[in-house]
Amino acid sequence: HLGESMLRTAVFDAAQLACLPAGARHMATLKEISTRLKSVTSIQKITKSMKMVSAAKYARAEKALKEARVNGDATQALVEKGGVPLTENADKQLFIGISSDRGLCGGIHSGIAKAVKVALKEIPAGVEVKLVSVGDKARSIIQRTNASHILLSANEVGRRPPVFAEASLVAQEALNSGYNFKSGTIFYNHFKTAASYEVRKRPVFTAATLDEKNEILAYEEVDRESLQSYTEFTLASNIFYTMLESTASEQSARMTAMENASSNAGDMISSLRLTFNRTRQAVITRELIEIISGASALE
Repeated sequence: HLGESMLRTAVFDAAQLACLPAGARHMATLKEISTRLKSVTSIQKITKSMKMVSAAKYARAEKALKEARVNGDATQALVEKGGVPLTENADKQLFIGISSDRGLCGGIHSGIAKAVKVALKEIPAGVEVKLVSVGDKARSIIQRTNASHILLSANEVGRRPPVFAEASLVAQEALNSGYNFKSGTIFYNHFKTAASYEVRKRPVFTAATLDEKNEILAYEEVDRESLQSYTEFTLASNIFYTMLESTASEQSARMTAMENASSNAGDMISSLRLTFNRTRQAVITRELIEIISGASALE
């Protein structure tokens, strides 16, 4: 948080100098150029440090994701391998958007918000949809146009690596909210490589939905209580898995964003140093001309 605060301060200082009037921008003094050069240099130091921190967090997130992907696939086994069709266009649906509270990572959060907004627009008339937002970044974007759909939101996400207890709490709050949804969808960033990710959807089913399917009758000794326990645990597992996917995507995106920011700061530093040297040379030349002119006048 200290790094982000220092970065915003340095950017603000540099922006103040950059926002000078058009006429004054060409008359920058050596002090103004030097101040701006220091601000940009400070920005570059911060972005380089944040890149190294993100690289370390990305390595841990990728390792945790590799270990969890087996469990992530297992949560969909009953639906995919058991041949249980999910209810589409149910009259009560739940959307879960997975993001975090931290920024400076490109458009990773806006992608989730955009996907949720598009899905909300495609909902047929007469279908009720509520949204559970995990993380403040996506919630703040969605709230501007679709505040009425937000059922609940969870913050303080992304500051530490995800744990199953957090996902269980989100699942418990959604199930205890009083909104009896029949189907749902989780929107999350699926990690592909260190340089790429994509927004994906993951289905959510309830015990009532499974109880209505004839395919469930193929399994012996499956009562309503077992289905209820299974769906609750599966919901928490799906949320935890998608949080791990989103965390790895976010750290890789932040690492790339900070690398690009450092590169852009380096270009600005080179340009400012060239401007500084030219301005200093112009000042020295002007002073020499004044001295020579004064000496000639005395003769």
